[in-house]
Order: sequence, then structure tokens, then C-alpha cells
Amino acid sequence: MAARNLGSITNRPADASSGTSTDAAVAQAFLASTVGGESLSTKDAPRRRRARFHRLEVAEVRPLTADAVEVTFAVPEELADEYTYLPGQYVALRTELEGHERRRSYSICRPPERGSISVAIKRDLGGIFSTWANSELRAGDTLDVMSPQGTFTSTLDALDGKHIVGIAAGSGITPLMALAHTVLSRSATAEFELVYTNRSTLDVMFLEELAELKDRYPSRLALHHVLSREQRTAPLLSGRIDAEKLETMLDVLIRPETVDEWFLCGPFELVQLARDTLAAKGVPGDHVRYELFTTDADRVEPRHGRPVEVKRGEQTVAIEFTLDGQSSVVESPVSANESILNAALRVRPDVPFACAGGVCGTCRARVVEGSVNMTENYALEPDELERGYVLTCQSHPKTDRVVVDYDV
Repeated sequence: MAARNLGSITNRPADASSGTSTDAAVAQAFLASTVGGESLSTKDAPRRRRARFHRLEVAEVRPLTADAVEVTFAVPEELADEYTYLPGQYVALRTELEGHERRRSYSICRPPERGSISVAIKRDLGGIFSTWANSELRAGDTLDVMSPQGTFTSTLDALDGKHIVGIAAGSGITPLMALAHTVLSRSATAEFELVYTNRSTLDVMFLEELAELKDRYPSRLALHHVLSREQRTAPLLSGRIDAEKLETMLDVLIRPETVDEWFLCGPFELVQLARDTLAAKGVPGDHVRYELFTTDADRVEPRHGRPVEVKRGEQTVAIEFTLDGQSSVVESPVSANESILNAALRVRPDVPFACAGGVCGTCRARVVEGSVNMTENYALEPDELERGYVLTCQSHPKTDRVVVDYDV
């Protein structure tokens, strides 16, 4: 990868540039057919389709940094409709490693394109899947790839004249690459601004692509690279993003009152700091979209539903669920402390899940009878909660009988 300067702090010019590209044409064709007009709204898009795995062939594995690769899968025409997606969505990958099934979720890093789908995988220290993908995965290999999922997508009904801002750290840039490409190519007057933090220049994923995107849309794309372990000319862009630095950025670089939509993606600490800071500045919560990423090394492995021993005198419950039109009952005793996902996996290994940490939303289902306590939720929107949806990986029964529906 050829070295590129990261640039410095610049003000966004008032004028707008436009450009055309293959990416733009593909994005326009796809989004026009699924959403219509200049909108990226998910209102009419299949944002919550039933998650299904299909075996796809790896078309290319491209190095991004010393510890990250972009993996592109070929999508055959007969499955093309299953893999249509909106910028910001993700897929889960599944394979067998060291004798166990491994599932990992990765954001799609390219604008919508029929016939292929690309994700970026960064190696995590101690991460089994990410280490294998970076060191051993090759073109021609096959993996199970889940149909695209997720709601980290725009809610804007139109893009003309809109100002969209992304704040990302490390591999959190992945979904923002797809969003930036699509926003800028969909409208000649939309502006995209990105604050992207890494340890050093060598850790910046998609460095070349970001520079090329800046060259293509010089007056409508503003890039602010922040390096925590490398000194930059501008002090504001050097060091870790803490509360004081973020406050300064929102005073000097980005005026929140001019922003129509925010996208935050990275570790919990950064995302929560940004959410709290924006809220304190009066930014409405429904203008802020956020997504957390978890490390491969920290992942939980539900496998096929581990047996749970029910102790004497412990409360037990009945769990039923509907999946693909078929109703199932967990026959063995279910502890009230057991998650619905774990219990359901003992009956049907095809129950959908990916991260099992309350982040991705793949295991989403609607409670149709009974009630549950949900430990964590970083994936469901307020309107989904109001309609009775829960993350089954984080949900524990509160009533003697719980019935959930994965198909709704």
C-alpha cells in the first residue's frame, strides 16, 4: 500500500462537488429499486429479514493493514436477492475451527453491488476467527455467510443538502466506508464528515480508499484523522479522544446544529462518550445512529445450546418458539436464569444468532406470551422494544411460560 498523507484540519467549503463512478452507478441502481429517489431510508427496505446462511466462495482476500484484510465473496445470481443490502448493514460468517463452530459478525464495507459482498476483518489479539481469516483464508475457500442484517443505516428520507457525520475508531470505519461512498454518490449536494481515530498511520484501514474518496469529492467530504500514538501537526488530531478533546472538536470542527444525522461506530467507551456529549449539546437521540463492535477474543460461543443443570428448588419455566413457521417446545427443564436463545438452541441448532452479546440483533424475536428480563441491548430500536421485540441471547424468563416468535 503506497503511503498517503493524512491531511490536516480543513473547513468544509460551502460549494458542492459531484462525481460519477461505478460504485455510484451500482448504488443508485440498487437503492432506487429498493428505496426510491435520493433516500437512504430503511422504511421500505428489508432491514429485518429472516437471517439465513448460504455457502459462498471467497473471490478475493486483500490486505488492508498488517493486521486487517478485506474479504470479498462472490454471490451467485440465484442468491442475489438474498444478499441485497443497505450501506451500514453486516453479515455473520460461520465455519468450523479447532473442532468448534465459530460465528463472527462483520460490517459490509462496500456500497451495494449485485453479485458480491465485502467485509473487513481486523486481527484481534487472541482472536481465533480473526487470526485464521488474516493468516489462512484464501480465494477459492468457502464459508457460510448469513444474509445481511442490521439497522445501522440512514433514516433520512432525502439526502440533498444534508450534512452527515461519522465518528469511528479502528475497524469501526467499516460500515462508514459503505455509508460515505453511497451518500456522496447519491446526491450532488450532500456532505459527509468523518472523525476517524487510530493508534498510528499504519493502523488506518482503507487509507488509500479514503484518500481517493477525498480526491473525488474534495468539497463535500471532510476527513479528520486522529492518531493516539503518533504526533500530528494539529494538536487536536493527536492523542486519545477524551471528553475534553471531543468537546473541542464539536466547537471547532463540527457544529452539531448543522448536522442532520450522526453515525458512531467503535468500542463502547468511545460510542458512549460521543452519545453523552451529543445529548448534552441538545442533539436529539433519533438523529444519532450507533453500533458497537466486540473483539473476537471476547466472544461468547453458544454453540448448540449448552446443558443447564436445574438445582433443587430452583424455579423452572416453559419456553416455546416459532421459527420458519414451525412451533417448537423446549422439553427439558429450563432454568429461569437461562437465556431463551440457549434453551432454543438445544431444540433447533438453526435458531439465528451471531454475536450472542446483545450487539448485533440477529437473535431478535417478538414475545407473544409471558415476559422476560433483557440483560443488555445495544441493537434494538425504541420502537421495536415497544412492539415486544427482544434479543433472545440476553432475555431470561420472568413468567412461568414464555412464547417467542422469530418469524414476525
